[in-house]
Amino acid sequence: MYIIVIAWTYIALMMAVVEATASNGTVLGALITFVLYGALPLSIVIYLFGRPARRRLRERAQAASAALVTPSTAPGVSNDSGSIAQPDAGSHAAADAVSPVRKEA
Repeated sequence: MYIIVIAWTYIALMMAVVEATASNGTVLGALITFVLYGALPLSIVIYLFGRPARRRLRERAQAASAALVTPSTAPGVSNDSGSIAQPDAGSHAAADAVSPVRKEA
């Protein structure tokens, strides 16, 4: 895939150089040529070709996070020693920790 990206960048760069050095060409035209013929299509191609790799990374991350959470480590589930874990041992805040404020009449 990288050879395609390098080759297309070279072609788009040469097109921009020709546009800039032509007798009726401008630098603005060269920039537009490079962006529209080079950078924009390349960004789309790189995004599309990178999709399988991103999917593999996401699946590996999900598998790793699923391996970390096992039923024996969940709060409230008895572990191998027979004791039961405390239900509030998690990292969540208790419900209604702050009492509501009432208006004075």
